[in-house]
Amino acid sequence: MHQAVEYLLGGVLVAQGLQSPDPLVPTLAGVLVLANACTVRDGALSAFRVLSRATHRVLDVVVIAAVLVLAVQPWLAVDSGARIVMVGIAAVMAFVWWQSSFAEKAKREATRAAMAAEGGRSTDIGRRAGRLVGDGINAARRFERRKKT
Repeated sequence: MHQAVEYLLGGVLVAQGLQSPDPLVPTLAGVLVLANACTVRDGALSAFRVLSRATHRVLDVVVIAAVLVLAVQPWLAVDSGARIVMVGIAAVMAFVWWQSSFAEKAKREATRAAMAAEGGRSTDIGRRAGRLVGDGINAARRFERRKKT
């Protein structure tokens, strides 16, 4: 969810920039957010698997600070509506960051294929069902052959 929200917020910032009379700053902020979202190594929606979760956690704070600085800086012209949107998005990103878990996913000990190869109750039931169906089909074929002769 964290990554999907980042994509959404980055898209909103880019769209805000496209509709703003001065598009540079909101568009730049949106590109920063999108670039941060698409480079997480373990993210489900990652386009470029480059950064670990721990690095992404730190970069999230940097991107939030950059969006805030871009929103309040006096040197480049930014529409007042775009400033408000940028501050709001920085607040939402901070909340999402605060509520996110950046713990690395634990490796699974065994995959389903390995478990199936080892066997187990469900595998055994599946094999028995398959044999039962196969035996029934073979019995029906033998019955049809006897009937013809």
